[in-house]
Amino acid sequence: MHRLIPLLCACLACLPLAAQEAPLEVRGAITVNVMQAKHLYDHGAVFIDVRPAREWGWGHVEGAMHMDLRGRFAGLAQPQWPRDLPLVIYCDSEMGPQSAQAVEQAVAWGFSRVFYFRGGYFAWQLFDFPMGKATAGEALAVSSSDL
Repeated sequence: MHRLIPLLCACLACLPLAAQEAPLEVRGAITVNVMQAKHLYDHGAVFIDVRPAREWGWGHVEGAMHMDLRGRFAGLAQPQWPRDLPLVIYCDSEMGPQSAQAVEQAVAWGFSRVFYFRGGYFAWQLFDFPMGKATAGEALAVSSSDL
């Protein structure tokens, strides 16, 4: 038991290092707040949720595509995706770097209309904007007009 105390103290000391705040902006992308994200949503931008499947299942922006950063997200690099497609990429909140990493990758793959929704799902939920829960029948409409 006495051997565990130093180990627990070391783990607790490292906790602040584990929580990393996302950057304010990502080169090549436009950072948007929750109201700007809603405007993009209303005009047909493609929302991409890069959180793990467990978090996606708890709730997400209605109609968003689930592309886990460590899984399906790499599929965006494929040439069939139009590079001028408006993409709004998000994760939980500004306390996670996943969306910034995904935005950097999308820009590197040549996407020209990438929006970094730094506030993420928690901000969307706070404003009670349309949310989905990974249910059957949830549809995704893609339209790049009027953006």
